[in-house]
Amino acid sequence: MKTEAPALLAQIDALTEAGKLRRLSGAFARFIASLGQASPQLMLASLLLSELEGRGHSCLVLDDLAGDPSGLLGWTEGEWSGLRAAAAPLPRNAKGWLALLQGCEQVWPVGDLDFKQPLVLDGERLYLRRYWRDETTVAASVRRRAAATQAVDAGEVRRWLDRLFDHATREGGPDWQKTACAVALRGGLAVITGGPGTGKTYTVARLLALLFAMAGPDAAGLRIALAAPTGKAAARLKQSIDGALEQLGERLGDALPLRELAGRMGAARTLHSLLGARPDTRSFAHHAGNPLDVDVLIVDEASMIHLEMMASLLAALPDHARLILLGDKDQLASVEAGAVLGDLCYQAEAGGYSEETLAYVRSAAGQEIPPAFAGDAGALAQRIVMLRQSRRFGGPIGQLAGAVNRGDAEAARQVLQADSGGVLQWLDGAQPSDALHLAVEGRPGAGGGYRDYLAMLKSMPGPEQDYDAWVGRVLEAFERFRLLCAVREGEWGVAGLNEAIEQRLEAARLIRRRGEWYVGRPVMVTRNDYATGVYNGDIGLTLPDPARPGSLRVYFSDGETVRSVLATRLRNVETAYAMTVHKSQGSEFRHTVLVLPREGGAVLARELVYTGITRAREYFTLVSPNAAVLAQAVAERTHRASGLRGQIAQ
Repeated sequence: MKTEAPALLAQIDALTEAGKLRRLSGAFARFIASLGQASPQLMLASLLLSELEGRGHSCLVLDDLAGDPSGLLGWTEGEWSGLRAAAAPLPRNAKGWLALLQGCEQVWPVGDLDFKQPLVLDGERLYLRRYWRDETTVAASVRRRAAATQAVDAGEVRRWLDRLFDHATREGGPDWQKTACAVALRGGLAVITGGPGTGKTYTVARLLALLFAMAGPDAAGLRIALAAPTGKAAARLKQSIDGALEQLGERLGDALPLRELAGRMGAARTLHSLLGARPDTRSFAHHAGNPLDVDVLIVDEASMIHLEMMASLLAALPDHARLILLGDKDQLASVEAGAVLGDLCYQAEAGGYSEETLAYVRSAAGQEIPPAFAGDAGALAQRIVMLRQSRRFGGPIGQLAGAVNRGDAEAARQVLQADSGGVLQWLDGAQPSDALHLAVEGRPGAGGGYRDYLAMLKSMPGPEQDYDAWVGRVLEAFERFRLLCAVREGEWGVAGLNEAIEQRLEAARLIRRRGEWYVGRPVMVTRNDYATGVYNGDIGLTLPDPARPGSLRVYFSDGETVRSVLATRLRNVETAYAMTVHKSQGSEFRHTVLVLPREGGAVLARELVYTGITRAREYFTLVSPNAAVLAQAVAERTHRASGLRGQIAQ
């Protein structure tokens, strides 16, 4: 290591031991120093870049580096001051950092000779090389697809859309679902965003019917793939589309052989499965040299797709294929680096439609988009439609989600405290015992609680009965209720509550723990396991193996079917009575309980609270030991540093 920075290394070690830094971040700073002459300032920048990558940022903005990075990391002034003093003197502004980094042999300033340095300086953003590569790949692909417009017979589109959608005028403006179908038909990229209940899959089912209709005699050969980031989200996508297409088929009759055409679509798959993930590597079987064999790819829950996955997906997609992304731009971004859907949809609220787009929508969909949504915000804006009317969340849950999404903490408090007819409950000033009681018993009027599914385990079917059908009913009962946490550690986090819930269930004689595995244990897969076919985020229940007395299997729901894996073959799992809000994305529960910690922190923001609320179908309970934490979370927005918007606009 060619550096003289013992004070900085000591500060890094101290913060790592205190749990404020990842060990990987300190190791990366040392690695950068090992590659040549490294000043303490470069080591500090490398440390912060690595740490921010672990928190979802794809780059480090020099303005933030020159300001107060403690805000990005959620540190106190005291925690940041030690690092700052050890790396002093620091450049006073972004221009100073730019000059310093341009002179470092470990950094490639874009436009200079490239020696494959691990750090990339693009304008006033510092990247790890692979994230810069992924970001430029995504931006180039989005620009190309957004700029390409396909010729469309607007009259024929209008004829079919009038048949596929009800003729009733939508309350409050144009039919955005109909508009989305027309817009998606024009090019190789379409983004349909909207909150829960706005009908994203309802819309895309009609888009599929429209694609079949417009393909004419070639419809039978149209290769359509459905995908989502998780197995549960993929199964829900297929179920929703199948149900919508079944209803459409009845309406259309002989005008379009929809049942036959839809039957040619395969099952929805996870993105890892679609791309052909390879064990122990980041590469996929499908890539630019071996593209996917598809004409149309529909991807649901796009907010969960991280930057690296989106880059791989776009690289593997043939140029002629249409990509249709569905998702809620206001939900939490992916756990890994990047907020791709948020970057793509940052202007979706305003529309920004050109005169050409407005005229096309008028002709092809019969919809008059109000002048407020005009403005020609660029090629990408012409490919994005935001669905604005929720048909499921018009009641108290929708009101609460809307208040949180607007950042209106006072309105959220009023909704929670109003008489919601038992739909909402706020346990303010709660104790951990309140969360445990809900986990076991649910609450009056809302049901839920894990007692229900565990009671079903006492009536296991005999040898002559359908075991898989019984398993399906148990899984369905388990999926009606879930406890969601904002944090992982502590008594209000996933780790503490899972252990406490197990103890409470055992005391109630609802489970019998005999080591790690026991009948009734819910588990979440924490790492993709290609040998067993389970993926990160999959949730299953541990039940007896009917073919092997004394053995246990973990059963997973794949929509209408059930699959299972021997418990002893699953290595990367954790108990899942309680789970993080992040891991709940792509799921819905009849009764959702959101547990906030006693104190706020960097992870608490309105996107997390909004996502937790919108996991609830019928009932929502908020458990908070400190009301101030809710207000603090609603006031904060998640900010992820990224250069994707700027690169797309180039």
